[in-house]
Amino acid sequence: MRDTTVKWLSTIHTWMFRATNGEVGKRLVANDVMLLTTKGRITGTSHTVPLLYLRDDDGLVVIASYGGRPHHPEWYRNLVADPLASVQVLGEHRAVTARTADADERAAWWPRIEAAYSGYAEYQSKTDREIPVVFLEPIGTV
Repeated sequence: MRDTTVKWLSTIHTWMFRATNGEVGKRLVANDVMLLTTKGRITGTSHTVPLLYLRDDDGLVVIASYGGRPHHPEWYRNLVADPLASVQVLGEHRAVTARTADADERAAWWPRIEAAYSGYAEYQSKTDREIPVVFLEPIGTV
């Protein structure tokens, strides 16, 4: 899928999710979806994307796969520059801080990630980069 198509579909998904507090768009490929809002590392403006996620106690886990493209998705690059972000899960909004899993954490989580969505294994096989696993730890409500 072309990058412009991905951005267009992401925009529509985000709009529907927001308009319905997640009732439309809360599931994709048999997984839960949330909205992640980051601050653009270049523009400083807010950018929101829908992402599959897994739960980790009170936190969330997202995967910076970008369909196995050779470069990281923009949202991940934004989080590396500024780890403060916000998420929307259904109607709940909360502030989070992001951190990339270390090698041991990634190794422990990767089987669970592939079990949740087998496409991640395909994405990893398509790229030379190691796909980052990102922990979003809650720091309050928005």
